[in-house]
Amino acid sequence: MDDATLSLIVLGLVVAVFIWNRLPVEVVAVLTALVLWASGLVAFPAVVAGFGDPVVILIASLFVVSEGIDSTGVTAWVGQTIVRYAGTTRARLLIAVTGLCAVLTALITLNGAVAALLPLVVMLAIRAGEPPSRMLMPLTFVGSAGSLLTLTGSPVNIIVSEAAHDAGAGDFGFFAFAVVGVPIVAGTIAISVLAGPRLLPNARPAHPAADLALHAETLDTHYAALADGFYRLRVRDLSPLVGRQVRELDLSPYPGVEIAGVQDGHGRHRPDTAALDVGDVLVVTGAEADVNSLTAEARLAVAMTPVDDLMTREAGVVEAVVPPRSSLVGETVFPGMHRGPDLVIVAVQRMGKDRGKRPTQLAEGDALLVHGAWAALDELTKDRDILLVDSPQTVRRQAIPWGANASTAVAILAAMIVLLATGAVPAAMAGLLAATAMVLTRVVRPQQAYRAISWQIVVLIGALIPLSGAIQSSGGADRIAGLIVDAVGTGRPYLLLLALFVLTALLGQVVSNTATVLIVTPIAVAAAAGTGTSVKPVLMLIAVAGSASLLTPISTAANMMIMSPAGYRFGDYWKLGLPVMLWWLATALLVIPLVWSF
Repeated sequence: MDDATLSLIVLGLVVAVFIWNRLPVEVVAVLTALVLWASGLVAFPAVVAGFGDPVVILIASLFVVSEGIDSTGVTAWVGQTIVRYAGTTRARLLIAVTGLCAVLTALITLNGAVAALLPLVVMLAIRAGEPPSRMLMPLTFVGSAGSLLTLTGSPVNIIVSEAAHDAGAGDFGFFAFAVVGVPIVAGTIAISVLAGPRLLPNARPAHPAADLALHAETLDTHYAALADGFYRLRVRDLSPLVGRQVRELDLSPYPGVEIAGVQDGHGRHRPDTAALDVGDVLVVTGAEADVNSLTAEARLAVAMTPVDDLMTREAGVVEAVVPPRSSLVGETVFPGMHRGPDLVIVAVQRMGKDRGKRPTQLAEGDALLVHGAWAALDELTKDRDILLVDSPQTVRRQAIPWGANASTAVAILAAMIVLLATGAVPAAMAGLLAATAMVLTRVVRPQQAYRAISWQIVVLIGALIPLSGAIQSSGGADRIAGLIVDAVGTGRPYLLLLALFVLTALLGQVVSNTATVLIVTPIAVAAAAGTGTSVKPVLMLIAVAGSASLLTPISTAANMMIMSPAGYRFGDYWKLGLPVMLWWLATALLVIPLVWSF
């Protein structure tokens, strides 16, 4: 059996396993690389070389840049700003949010844009009296179209640009895709606005996504203890309170001042029968003037003033629940009590009722409102003794628009775009520089950067690059291309584009669009050569078809992401997806030849 036949057999098996959908896509990709090596089609160095390919490096670095933009509240700020002027009319609202999604996708990839805007769009749909199902699919489809606005909008664009370079035609410029991307975005928005109400289901999600944009106001209405606030007053050496029991203290000269609790110098709760000692902290509530008088006359030091803003760029609050078998069960806490150096308990609830200022011996199911620096709150996610109601990271992204380091993140993104647009450095180097700058400026922490990278995508692309090369080098691509050439004939470039669009788009509905493009690209290059067609219009067509994953929920992560919040079923996608895909095809066949001649 010759290498060309063997490579096509491997390709057929890979596609079948992808369609079978019983194994994770990254596992399929790795198994493919191993089969290529075991069959002798690819030498071992070439099997692992894909993971060091510039395409893989650029894509991985873009995930870090995307994380920096999203985690600093830039996307939340942009979303809230646009929506503020869009009102609640369905058409205007849909145009605003889908247009925003297209722009964000061009900058931070489709999955990042949809993840950032999903809670906002669900909340806006409800406020406008629309089911989320009427807005979320247009959001994702327009986002997919937005991936055709810039080189970095999708891994697909980067793959076809590298293929054009390898074919000797030169790579595509940073904004080259926008020539076809802009009309595709505009048409997709128009179809969604005009035909969406008839083609989209009137579904309600079983579990709506949380709206945390007004999280602080929500907590304020549920926890009565937040209304009074508290002061932490530390006992000093010369204070007359030293040696006196808490219950013996006469606070009548300070009407309204109450003692919520006392902590010793190690943060432990002290009963009201204990004698006060130097370094103890009294947590009190009351009018500011009365508290100031007590502080001065009792010679106390202010250790902490009331928390005026629950949510700021530097600090915030999270709601935590005490789970069964927690070591916190039986511990006495009270509002204003410190937990460690960076966290303060600001309120306690039991059975949905606020416990007020009094000390509470914690029981299973009690809820705590905890205030602290965002970094300290993030650490609570690792604490097995409490369960967080909402992730601090999610709260911060939705509730703090334009947060700390947002300006730095935007400056780094702008610098990366300039480098990519001018070609001053290789694309992979521009991405690496931007990702490194995000970490060095502490916009993104190192561990956060690792978590931000979609290792599934990285492994998928790195492991399938050898398959793409094997199909090309073995002659397998030429065989499939020959079948296409025989079917469409020479001198019929439009028919060639149509055939390649159908092949790519159909395969992309059941296989990852990235994997699809890696498989189809060498076939398209060979077909272009076989018909005497310039490779650039063919590869641009592949980019458009590869992004047209619109008919099934499994074709992209973004399509899956909206399925549950919108209450979609598998068969809901093609109804709007088909007319949108036909628009993409018509636009590609009309615009691409005008810019890149055959």
